[in-house]
Amino acid sequence: MTDLAAIARQFVFPGEILFVREYGTGNVNDTYLVRVTGGRTVLDFILQRLNPAVFPEPERIMHNLRVLDDHVRPKLLVRSNHRWELPAIIPTRRGTDYYREHDGALWRVQTFIADTENFATIKSEAQAEEAGRGLGFFHGLIHDLPVHLLHDTLPGFHVTPGYLAHYTVLAADPPRPDLSTEALFCHRFIAEQQEGGEVLEAARARGELLPCPIHGDPKLANILFAHDTGQAVSLIDLDTVKPGLLHYDIGDCLRSCCNPAGEDADLAKVSFNLAYCGAILRGYLPQVASFFSPFDYQYIHDAVHLIAFELGVRFFSDHLAGDIYFRIRRPGQNLHRATVQFALCRSIEAQETEIRKIVRDLQKT
Repeated sequence: MTDLAAIARQFVFPGEILFVREYGTGNVNDTYLVRVTGGRTVLDFILQRLNPAVFPEPERIMHNLRVLDDHVRPKLLVRSNHRWELPAIIPTRRGTDYYREHDGALWRVQTFIADTENFATIKSEAQAEEAGRGLGFFHGLIHDLPVHLLHDTLPGFHVTPGYLAHYTVLAADPPRPDLSTEALFCHRFIAEQQEGGEVLEAARARGELLPCPIHGDPKLANILFAHDTGQAVSLIDLDTVKPGLLHYDIGDCLRSCCNPAGEDADLAKVSFNLAYCGAILRGYLPQVASFFSPFDYQYIHDAVHLIAFELGVRFFSDHLAGDIYFRIRRPGQNLHRATVQFALCRSIEAQETEIRKIVRDLQKT
């Protein structure tokens, strides 16, 4: 067992550590809350151990976080009319941005964004619009960050053809063979859909969509809302900030926010909520209009459909591989997660005309 208090003491806190306890429900990193007291002041911080199976070169992640901080924080200092917070890196006692444990694990500490909450599912159209505005505001902050300054910390991340190729290898000789009804459904669905898996990468190759800095994982749970105003005030889990396509972010935000039933839902309750989709885009598109191209609008529907499909492929592949990437809390959870995403794909397909109309109408305004 790791001595969490000993790990925490490697970092410079403004007071005495009161406790360290597990925090959140993330699928990748080990996350802990560190509470510190300094006189009458009590402050919280986030301590994390980066998952080496997911991030084999975590130093590159910390480099990207520094680049992001250097680019964004000066902008935030002059935007006094709107609250937006970027988690700050807390240095170690040696002055570095992270601590290496004896087993090679990388630990880091960031400031905790206080008086906020996040959600597993959208509660209202107003909240959906605010989620979209928050993502658009973040994209506005980073769109002029020179993309060559960022490491590609997860090569192939969100590149659907790569996930399909990996799935094909696994399906031919799976470490965990599965002939269940759910698994056979997933195999059939992927076979039906895989031809469309290149839509965004083909657009990139034609120069219609351009590489730029992205968050990489702007699902609803990674958007923080202020307790008092309900405004989106931060995006967290910045480990996936890297070069990519803006549509990876747009697609993932719509995918996660517009399925009110959630990622572990009863399949009968899974659907793509058009009202939430419209609200998110009403919040998002005005924030990015100054640098959005006609092609950017054109590929929004393709993005949300593709990211839902891609995540389903990833969940199912991880199930076949023995659950080595996504953390599970019960046997078969990744298989069920895959079926949820594929059901969501069906709902998105059925409403393609309506989704494209929402985009066209907002583009005109």
